[in-house]
Amino acid sequence: MATLPAFSLAGSDGRTWTHADLKGRTTVLYFYPKDMTPGCTVESCGFRDHHGAITTKGAQVLGISPDSLASHAKFIAKESLNFPLLADTEQVLAKALGVWIEKSMYGRKYMGIDRSTFIIGPDLTILHEWRAVKVPGHVEEVVAALGGAAPAAPATPAAKPAKAAAKPTAKTKPAAKAKPTAKAKPAAKPTAKR
Repeated sequence: MATLPAFSLAGSDGRTWTHADLKGRTTVLYFYPKDMTPGCTVESCGFRDHHGAITTKGAQVLGISPDSLASHAKFIAKESLNFPLLADTEQVLAKALGVWIEKSMYGRKYMGIDRSTFIIGPDLTILHEWRAVKVPGHVEEVVAALGGAAPAAPATPAAKPAKAAAKPTAKTKPAAKAKPTAKAKPAAKPTAKR
């Protein structure tokens, strides 16, 4: 198994975090692209909401993005996050773990974070990793990977193909909606002849 590379990053809690600080305790380390963006907010709030389940399993949570400590402070205050965020402004740890990648949007190429999560063991081995994370259901997967059942977990991966097969394909037309019947026209009022 791979081990967590050495690092030293400033944390939103006022301390400098290093790889040595993670020894002796399981850590959920999640990388997200940017503070206060929709997907990152949903993911971070998911870790906030499941923080109790994670700590009950003996783990701690650390979020990491290239944002500044000032940005992290605003994000924590706005979303009431209950764990530290680390500022990897030079992308040192992101590059070492291979999550600083070339991305493309509207034909424009740029470098950015590949949303990823790692479970780091007490001996700094990488026990589990998720790359190119899709936010819905992800936090529940992480909690489950820490051991035990996750609350409100989505369908298991084995059930997903069956669900996907139930969707109509491009060749299948959905059933036509019934058209409302035409209303009968009221009878014309008789007109009096003069």
